[in-house]
Amino acid sequence: MQLSFKKIILAAMATHLLVACGETVDPIQHAVELDQTLMTLDTHVDIPLNYATSEVQPHDGELQVNLKNMRSGGLDAAFFIVYTGQTDRTPAGYATARADAEAKFAAIHRMTDILNSDEIGLATTAAKARELNSAGKLVAFIGIENGFVIGKDLGLLEHYRDLGARYMTLVHNGHNDIGDSAQPQERLGDQPEEHGGLSEFGRQVIPELNRLGIVVDISHVSRKTMLQATQLSAAPVIASHSAVRAINDHPRNMDDEQMLALRDNGGVLQVVAYDSYLKAGGGSTVIDFVDHIDYAVDLIGIDHVGISSDFGGGGGITGWQNAGETKNVTEELIRRNYTDEEIVKLWSANTLRILEEAEKVATYP
Repeated sequence: MQLSFKKIILAAMATHLLVACGETVDPIQHAVELDQTLMTLDTHVDIPLNYATSEVQPHDGELQVNLKNMRSGGLDAAFFIVYTGQTDRTPAGYATARADAEAKFAAIHRMTDILNSDEIGLATTAAKARELNSAGKLVAFIGIENGFVIGKDLGLLEHYRDLGARYMTLVHNGHNDIGDSAQPQERLGDQPEEHGGLSEFGRQVIPELNRLGIVVDISHVSRKTMLQATQLSAAPVIASHSAVRAINDHPRNMDDEQMLALRDNGGVLQVVAYDSYLKAGGGSTVIDFVDHIDYAVDLIGIDHVGISSDFGGGGGITGWQNAGETKNVTEELIRRNYTDEEIVKLWSANTLRILEEAEKVATYP
């Protein structure tokens, strides 16, 4: 893979200073100044089942993302995730998945509505997120990871939308009733393919998500599922936590054809700070992370790339191990000569645009 122009700049730098408009700029100081107006949005943060209880409080220092290190590290907003793992597709399995989902929805609402309402608010629209951010509050969105939470019941999508869900990852590790996964699971008896992409049920799920204004998330899905869902969706889709396959050939990453399809759909790839997705053999750093951002920007453009951590779900790299180190990512982007406007797009503006596009397509009251 050829080095991008920004990577050449980085490799040539002897210090952590760059020159802009004839003046020497310190990336650390610039990041501090930019933080005063920038909304940083992480599109994927997992929470435990006992979140926002006496056992695990939102301020808990053991969490990679807690309200204290969001403040100290400059992370303004996050999608807190209603995740359920893939299990057997049986009535008992569906019931457990729904119960776990309900528990996590309730936990996020306890955080924003009861326990910490003076510090963080729930956003269900891009406009509400901007309003909360302008008021000095942290921002919580809700995303669903794994369409297994609806089983075969399309009507549950409207229920979850009413609870605040604004994106849904169609599948997780293992095929489900919606479509094929990028990582079939032998323990579930998965074959390499089950549906050849989306199932017939999955082809009903996509327009229903569009109707409700819930963004279609194609992270974790197979290549065929991704391309079919992207073509079918009337609203732009996202890959809420994936990386670039041309740099690291991992099944969870997106190849060039997928990324171009995402661009043509108007969507966004939120590059994820997950060690094994960024570099084979591991040991990834913020430099490796921004290499993936560089590649995506060079291929599909600055308007189609975002940022995610997968904190709480395995994410974390040297330099960005928790929300308290968020400014390190901004500093690295500055070192690569990204402009302030471009950094704003990467951190939040592109994702907020996606939400606004989904709102426009939606016909749900």
